[in-house]
Amino acid sequence: METLLIRGGRPLRGTVAISGAKNSAVALVPAAILAESEVRLDNLPQLSDVAVYAELLEELGGSVTWMDDRMTIDPSKMKSVPMPNGRVKKLRASYYLMGALLGRFGEATIGLPGGCNFEPRPIDQHIKGFEALGAEVTNDHGSIKIRAKELRGAKIYLDVVSVGATINIMLAASRAKGSTLIENAAKEPEIIDVATLLNSMGAKIKGAGTETIRIEGVDSMHGCRHSIIPDRIQAGTYMIAAAATRGDVLIDNIIPKHLEALTAKLQEMGVHVYEMDEAIRVVGQPDYEAVDVKALVYPGFATDLQSPMTSLLTQARGVSVLSDTVYNNRFKHVPELVRMGAQIRVEGRSAIIEGGLLNAAKVRAADLRAGAALVVAALTVPEGTTEISGVEYIDRGYDKLVTQLSNLGAEVWRNG
Repeated sequence: METLLIRGGRPLRGTVAISGAKNSAVALVPAAILAESEVRLDNLPQLSDVAVYAELLEELGGSVTWMDDRMTIDPSKMKSVPMPNGRVKKLRASYYLMGALLGRFGEATIGLPGGCNFEPRPIDQHIKGFEALGAEVTNDHGSIKIRAKELRGAKIYLDVVSVGATINIMLAASRAKGSTLIENAAKEPEIIDVATLLNSMGAKIKGAGTETIRIEGVDSMHGCRHSIIPDRIQAGTYMIAAAATRGDVLIDNIIPKHLEALTAKLQEMGVHVYEMDEAIRVVGQPDYEAVDVKALVYPGFATDLQSPMTSLLTQARGVSVLSDTVYNNRFKHVPELVRMGAQIRVEGRSAIIEGGLLNAAKVRAADLRAGAALVVAALTVPEGTTEISGVEYIDRGYDKLVTQLSNLGAEVWRNG
């Protein structure tokens, strides 16, 4: 079993270039199904989830060529093949196949998605949207079967703000007849990125990035070339790591506006943060003040940064309270941090964190962002080597992690 080993106590220094957004990529790759000619995606992150999606598109009859950060997808010969099991179970974002296949072929059979198992995330809002568009949805032994004689535009109000449901409905509605209105839509930058691709493919979408999205369905869509936005969660993790190690790091190839909530909290703690056009420089300081953090939907503090932020808060003087209003049970990193000597207790949706030094230990990542938290924590340990298992989760969101950290001066390597 492969593990990640980190000998901490070294301030991170240098420049790190951020890759394309994982949360965009896992929606943009299946979105190519809606086209009837070649789609090229640039700035694509080299992640295990993206590799699984490439295999799934080939199972559907598509042709996929992937070289470095560029993927070319020819969906012209694709068919709606049932996918109840197999690779589709390996990633959470496999549900985007539902909207894409429904939009192009009027049918889809997809096994319930896998991925990180930190909390059940129901797809009821996705199904609500598909049914509003005229589809019949049934659950057959763990697979979701979706059929529609004809998709028709509809007014859809999401009961909860959901990035996945917003994107999935956009995918299906792009090829529906008539107008679709999504209300209480998610506003994340990744929503805008997907809408930009779809519009380049011939869709007619307005309002992405606001709570109301309007879609005018089209009969056909064509290929295009699209460059993926930078990964704000990867960028935020390196910002947090720079602060936690009292380092000095320039995070390059980013959109600083996407990180405003994190920047504000770092500055409140006493971290020096300097914004530029497409970069942010983070300069750590000897002492930090405790702060309270509440994870919210965008543009609030990102829930995906809640876990690594927990590790940073162990380096602050006093008691911090970190709450997550997005997910009920996203604190699986806490017991592992406690194994490293952290003083943390969980009460409901909040973690109460008392600052103090951490120790090296053997720990396990329970999910992607919990893995990021353990990496940040291990980088702060003044003596000894921390061994992190569950590396397969970390690989889902951080490409070239060992190389990037090593280039910043960290002592990190893989074993096994």
